[in-house]
Amino acid sequence: MRRGLAAAMLCASCLAIANCAVQGRPFEPARAARNQALIYVYRPYSYAGSLLRPNVTCGEETARIGPGGYHAFVVPPGKVVCSVQAETKDEVEIDAAPIVYYIREQITWGVLSGHPQLNPIDTDQAPTEIQQCCVLEH
Repeated sequence: MRRGLAAAMLCASCLAIANCAVQGRPFEPARAARNQALIYVYRPYSYAGSLLRPNVTCGEETARIGPGGYHAFVVPPGKVVCSVQAETKDEVEIDAAPIVYYIREQITWGVLSGHPQLNPIDTDQAPTEIQQCCVLEH
């Protein structure tokens, strides 16, 4: 019993230090072909809405991103819609060129559950924030 409690406390401490609530490797840059866009959707750790993991869709691909996690979407150039839906829906439209884009997912307080939001973040701020995230391993 004591050993299990100690392990749980150690795990919680590690999560607090690493800022990753998802299980996975720390941030690693993804690769995309020269003619494709790379869209990172990341979710900095926050207690608010930490149990929610709504589906995030960019183009044809969908991922569930937990607090402290990220997912790299590789999409063809052109109009790309990234969306997230729980109790409410939010979406971002990108006229994608073959470069890197960053979108921060946040969960804000709602009446019955958290409200997910997607916010494009500029390339000066996002690389620092995403370094604190881990990729979700299935």
